[in-house]
Amino acid sequence: MTSHSRAGTVTFRRLIILGAGLAVGAALGAPAPVVAAPPEGAYWHVKELLTMPQPRLFGTSSNSYSLVKRQITERWTTPDGRAWYAYRELGTTPGSAADKKAWQRDGSPSRWGKSIDGQTVRLSTEPTKGHLGSVRERNQFELAGQWLTYDEIQRLPADPALLKDWLTRAGRVAQIPGTALPGWVAQTLPQLLHVLPAPKEVRNAAYQGMLTMPGVRADGVAKDELGRSGAAVVIDTVNGTGKAAVPETTRLIVDTGRMALLSEERRGGKQPGKAYVTTLAEVGWTDFRPAVPALP
Repeated sequence: MTSHSRAGTVTFRRLIILGAGLAVGAALGAPAPVVAAPPEGAYWHVKELLTMPQPRLFGTSSNSYSLVKRQITERWTTPDGRAWYAYRELGTTPGSAADKKAWQRDGSPSRWGKSIDGQTVRLSTEPTKGHLGSVRERNQFELAGQWLTYDEIQRLPADPALLKDWLTRAGRVAQIPGTALPGWVAQTLPQLLHVLPAPKEVRNAAYQGMLTMPGVRADGVAKDELGRSGAAVVIDTVNGTGKAAVPETTRLIVDTGRMALLSEERRGGKQPGKAYVTTLAEVGWTDFRPAVPALP
């Protein structure tokens, strides 16, 4: 590890302590401390269903169609930070009803080795057997480039303004450009709604704080791909600067009763017409041991 890396590590830790201190500094006018509730299960578990549009066209130049690849990923993390990760590809299918008709005219292939432009691919309609393995990294939880213990997560600020300030300072330590920092904070706040076992008070602060960020707006009530209803939130950001700047829109659906993320849809970047959708099928504590994801 270089001296610069060591200095960065020390700075991260000092920022964590300061941020946590703000959450418990009732004498300084901050909110009352959040009581660190014990874990409600053996693992913090997140199960995601991913829909990933493929960037190229298939079939023939006169009968082309788009494909989407679907995958399940799951992660289990113990309170002491040990983690396991599993995934399983569910197969590739036509992207829309029109794509399905073109695929049928193409003979309904079950495998693709090349796209129309000659790019080599390995796509199949068949699901894979899946994989499960332990995650070899620090036995802690990551947020905004910092590594936190379970107890530190419980002490994160439960006030929207203080939580945004904590993340803003974390972004400065991580050297996020000042012009991009507000968008970075807006994109980081939703992680508290599913990635980490944060108390509900902290998750509520993340949701309320997100709604006050530039480029963020409420968008009524919506349903995710599993038919669950929640509050829709749209985040408009710009990635990059100057001529390399690319607009991106993220649309979230949040269960505001549990303060848990239901889905995230991203549009923009190099494929502005493509929507990458992540559906959070399960978020919360579980006692079920890590295993290869079952087929839906």
